[in-house]
Amino acid sequence: MKESEKEPEKDAPKGAGREAALTGAWPAKPLGIAVVGAGYWGPNLVRNFQSSPGFRLRWLCDLNVDRARQVLGHYSTVQATSDYAAVLADPAVDAVAVATPAGTHLDVALAALRAGKHVLVEKPLAATYEDGLKLVTEAEERGLTLMCDHTYCYTPAVSRIRDMVRSGDLGDIQFFDSVRINLGLVQKDIDVLWDLAPHDLSVLDFILPDNVHPVAVAAHGADPIGAGQSCVAYLTLTLNTGAIAHVHVNWLSPVKVRTTMVGGSKRTLVWDDLNPTQRVAVYDRGVDMTAPQEIGADERRDVLVSYRSGDMVAPAIGEKEALRSMVEEFAAAIRTRRPALTDGWAGLQVIDILEAASRSLEFRGAVVGLRTGR
Repeated sequence: MKESEKEPEKDAPKGAGREAALTGAWPAKPLGIAVVGAGYWGPNLVRNFQSSPGFRLRWLCDLNVDRARQVLGHYSTVQATSDYAAVLADPAVDAVAVATPAGTHLDVALAALRAGKHVLVEKPLAATYEDGLKLVTEAEERGLTLMCDHTYCYTPAVSRIRDMVRSGDLGDIQFFDSVRINLGLVQKDIDVLWDLAPHDLSVLDFILPDNVHPVAVAAHGADPIGAGQSCVAYLTLTLNTGAIAHVHVNWLSPVKVRTTMVGGSKRTLVWDDLNPTQRVAVYDRGVDMTAPQEIGADERRDVLVSYRSGDMVAPAIGEKEALRSMVEEFAAAIRTRRPALTDGWAGLQVIDILEAASRSLEFRGAVVGLRTGR
């Protein structure tokens, strides 16, 4: 994806000083931010933007102004409003964070982009791939930052996993297996795939090397309680390298499980998000193959299998709120004019897989190809 050009920030110093401001060495002026949506996720964004030195929260916009005021508190200097046009007309607002229902993401985010604002959108990026592509295209044409709030990608554990995968510490990726199961909450408008799988799919996209990506998906689901949509689902993705990724999501499990296993040719990593004392464990255990040409002409030509049983290492993982890191990434992407780690294309990748998985469910697990490339 090419980085679009934009006009220099008006408040940035000229020459070397301006360059220092863009890289963070210069104390740059905080970016004005408005949060749209004061429901479930909006208050979390409000709290983190208020505490971030990179932003100054100026507006909280919601159709229910009383709810917005309650989120802000009685002594807040942030303005609460239901007038979105007034928010977009404010020249002090550099960026907008969208925390509204997915069906409204296109209209709300598109209006912000057309008003010249950088945009952060909570997952999913949009209700459909076509809607998401409109947002990505608009942002690129205008040279604006479009970022998707894939929160799990900014946890310290996932950041460490990404570093280990991309540095080659695990070797070539052979498989990815994720389990995200719990009891409820059964949704009325979406199935368990659209509810829970975006977390795992965004992590998969985040940690994989740039030259590795899914090319096809097959999904199986069941609705044993008659909820009207799948409450249990299994998602299998084929990667372009021949490796496989598997995601299990479930609303009916009596126990809560959040585990991910990333298997490589050198080591295998296990992430247990519910284990605060050992979130990540790396095992030097696996299977090695000896190629026939390495055996010798007088030996049998079959490939030999050997089992490796080495040490387990639990790297120290720091504690930091994921949303705080996400907010920092949003500010850095805007100031340095680079794509965010979870940019609009990353959001599109997740939607593409979910739509293909839904088509696969309709045809009882048929393999459905994905759009590839950015």
